[in-house]
Amino acid sequence: MKRISQFLGGFVSLIILWWLMSYLLDNRSLPTPWLTFERMTELGFDMWRHTAASALRILTALSLALVFGVPLGILWGVSNYFNRLFGPLIYLLYPIPKVAFLPIFMIFWGLGNTSKIMLIFSVIIIQVIVSIRDAVQSIPHNYFELMANYKSNFKHQLRFLIIPAILPAIISSLRVSIGIGLASLFFAENYSTKYGLGYLILSAWSKMDYPQMLAGILLISLLGYLFFQLLDILEMKLKH
Repeated sequence: MKRISQFLGGFVSLIILWWLMSYLLDNRSLPTPWLTFERMTELGFDMWRHTAASALRILTALSLALVFGVPLGILWGVSNYFNRLFGPLIYLLYPIPKVAFLPIFMIFWGLGNTSKIMLIFSVIIIQVIVSIRDAVQSIPHNYFELMANYKSNFKHQLRFLIIPAILPAIISSLRVSIGIGLASLFFAENYSTKYGLGYLILSAWSKMDYPQMLAGILLISLLGYLFFQLLDILEMKLKH
């Protein structure tokens, strides 16, 4: 009940602020919440198909980022050799806008879901690697020495020291990745697709259907809120 009341409080505040801005600006490009809700009703089941398509792409990209990013981040954090060898490469790739690789993704993986997922994955993977690397390097070195005194191997250190120590960083990295991934939908879903919130927004923008555009933006916000709440629940369970 507490989560529901917090959500309702935040949602009502958003609607009030939205209505005030729409009223004060008096511009058709910022329709009122009521017009947007009416358009969402007209969209009907299609609205949920757009949301489900985007959620699936985000979840797949996040899963891939965890599968590849966490091991690489740990390796980068514990191995000076790996750090010297690949550290400069990671730092060179980090600031590059990954949208610039979109034509390459389309050539390798076509115009379907795979290239869209790979675009979102490329946006978040380096952030995950760097976050995990920093978390591993923040573990006091004497903890490793203490485990070494008890003849522990790397498998033991990974299970009983590294993984428990970096769990907060993994959760934090996921929160940041969700925000970045949802923002990337605008670019990832702007070609060769019929479903997705990015497509919904861009299609409405091109047709100057501003209530539909705001509906897509609102759905991205609600989808992000759902992901963040699920992460909060997961974090609480891990702590206990």
